[in-house]
Amino acid sequence: MQWYFVAALLTILTSSQGILTTLSQSNGGYKYDYATVPFLAEVFKLLVSSVLLWKECRASSSPRMTVEWKSIRLFPIPSVIYLIHNNVQFATLTYVDTSTYQIMGNMKIVTTAILFRMFLKKKLSNLQWIAIILLAVGTTTSQVKGCGEVICDSLFSAPIQGYMLGILSACLSALAGVYTEFLMKKNNDSLYWQNVQLYTFGAIFNMVKLLLDDFRGGFENGPWWQRLLNGYSITTWMVVLNLGTTGLLVSWLMKYADNIVKVYSTSMAMLLTMILSVYLFNFKPTVQLFLGIIICMVSLHMYFAPPSTLVDLPVTASVNDVSVDRTGS
Repeated sequence: MQWYFVAALLTILTSSQGILTTLSQSNGGYKYDYATVPFLAEVFKLLVSSVLLWKECRASSSPRMTVEWKSIRLFPIPSVIYLIHNNVQFATLTYVDTSTYQIMGNMKIVTTAILFRMFLKKKLSNLQWIAIILLAVGTTTSQVKGCGEVICDSLFSAPIQGYMLGILSACLSALAGVYTEFLMKKNNDSLYWQNVQLYTFGAIFNMVKLLLDDFRGGFENGPWWQRLLNGYSITTWMVVLNLGTTGLLVSWLMKYADNIVKVYSTSMAMLLTMILSVYLFNFKPTVQLFLGIIICMVSLHMYFAPPSTLVDLPVTASVNDVSVDRTGS
């Protein structure tokens, strides 16, 4: 399977996630406990990975599986990072509004590239660095409605704590992605075995979070397992399956491609979501949206196109092409 096919599929599924989540609402709210969706998505990913690992074991003599504890103990770390990241998100939103947070979130594009270079020692060309910066500029441009509106005032009037937490959130998001890629590529273990470890701890951490939420609420609505599927509809299940499938595609990209491919996929998904919202939810397109799309497409071409197609190199004549006059005239 080619990485660009997986990246395109990830873009489509990621863009549909927000749309499906919106469609799963009823009268502007959720009839189900939305905190159970990530847990069920982790369980779905774990089941799929377990079945694929079982089939791989039957098809081949012995797929590579490292079972030493010193290796397994590394897999809870992404879940811990994401747990901290989620709490930082909530803290950030106490200082800035949703629009400002969304725009600040584009910093993770650049922070991912920086950590990608620092920790995974992946060299990026100057053109690729420019392309990544353009991607961040393009996604930000598409989200800005227009100067003179409230969003422009709120963007530059947030407390310093909001900006610091926003930067921390971007760094944590990038760190989780880069560390996951490190886990996937640190040895030649079966992808499905690595997924089983990753999603086992992911399900455990999500379950602990649900239990802690019950304690904070004094078990007012009963324990989480009793209301796990309350209010679930076909659309809600589509949200769960979409989120789970997206996670499986991301792990494939982390194993066989890299974080930058994932960053481009998710960024393009955001733009695709905004375009689809024009037709589905009467979202009004803006000039900034079209400018952002153009900038992101230029960035995509700059990053992945061969350098020879981007720069006109001077043509140097070879020795064989030079004619020598031997007549002495």
